[in-house]
Amino acid sequence: MKKYLILLVAALTIAFTGCETVTEPGGTAVQAIAGEWWVTAEYQNAGVWKDSGAGHFKLSTYNTAANENTEMWVNDNGSFWNFHSIVKVDYTSKTFLTTDSVSTNAVKYPSEKVLITNGKVLLGAAKTPSGAAADSIVFSAAFNDDSGPIVYKVSGFRRTGFPEDDF
Repeated sequence: MKKYLILLVAALTIAFTGCETVTEPGGTAVQAIAGEWWVTAEYQNAGVWKDSGAGHFKLSTYNTAANENTEMWVNDNGSFWNFHSIVKVDYTSKTFLTTDSVSTNAVKYPSEKVLITNGKVLLGAAKTPSGAAADSIVFSAAFNDDSGPIVYKVSGFRRTGFPEDDF
């Protein structure tokens, strides 16, 4: 009987000390509007939208180090104008903008500035090349070092990860 009691105590000790608490990782403060996007940039010429020549490029949106839902990074990953800027966010309405021109990339290009306006993410509003529904992103961007007062419309859809939707 003593042997069974010792085995029971040993089993209970192992059971209670061997359990780990599993913590589910949380999301970021801007998770609904953060992600990778396939976008194009267009500009208006005589009332007609024209391709900027950049083609489809990958855009990234993600939380800042402060991880607050009032700001996020917008990064073209060097594919369009090489901008990597913090924008103000209204998370409830899924909109974003800069209230003034901000540095495009303070380390590499300290004098270049971008003004981002009319930014919004529309959940489920886009169709991918494969026909699947995805989130849509659109915003206007103007650069201080552009040859003229051109405002670009950057728009596209959230990257799905499926090869048929990649460019």
